[in-house]
Amino acid sequence: MQSNKLNIGLIGYGKMGKTIEKLAASKGHNIILRISSSNALELNAKNLKSLDVAIEFTNPDAAPKNLEILAENKIPTVCGSTAWLHDYDRICNLYQENQTPFLYASNFSIGVNIFFKLNRYLAQLMNVYSAYDVNMLEVHHTEKKDAPSGTAVTLAETVITTLDRKEKWVNDQSTENKNLDIISERKADVKGTHVINYTSQIDDISIAHIAHSRDGFASGALLASEWIQNKKGIFSFEDVMDSKNI
Repeated sequence: MQSNKLNIGLIGYGKMGKTIEKLAASKGHNIILRISSSNALELNAKNLKSLDVAIEFTNPDAAPKNLEILAENKIPTVCGSTAWLHDYDRICNLYQENQTPFLYASNFSIGVNIFFKLNRYLAQLMNVYSAYDVNMLEVHHTEKKDAPSGTAVTLAETVITTLDRKEKWVNDQSTENKNLDIISERKADVKGTHVINYTSQIDDISIAHIAHSRDGFASGALLASEWIQNKKGIFSFEDVMDSKNI
């Protein structure tokens, strides 16, 4: 793990940003920049020059522009914003052109990333058992703007690429057998629940991840921020986990 204390910029200072700030302080890191919608113009070259890393957790509309600015100023970046991936290749090219490391993940929780691997393994097992249909449920807090969640999309795309009988995911209940249904629910103060169900006339098989707080996401983002130091390239949180043998 990176032993040096980092100067961190929080690009997005909502609930997640404030949770990251609390954990960063407990590890001795310094938060020297906090950007929210109220001071977006402060995301500029002058304020960025002292950063070791930026942690970007905003929204689909703001993320691409924020990442452009960070890439152009050569700021190593850890990004957890979701639903902006239509711009992913362009943003990655900007970081590569500026020889600056960039790490994106739809979810920084170690538990969720273990769940990602479990999801892939279960889909591989179920590929030959066509009697089982599969669907997904994701539940988040009422303030979450995107649906389905980025984590649900990552899980669904893994199932689709692994399970021959599914071709695409839909954010609804579908009558098409080749569709993978993702049901999204929004409830007060839910940190994040993802359930994958394989159902047949004989029995059901389900796996689930239920987050109890935002600390798991925040600690993973900090781990990624420490890990990315002195690297060049485009990375995922799986790279971090593999390097730690998690």
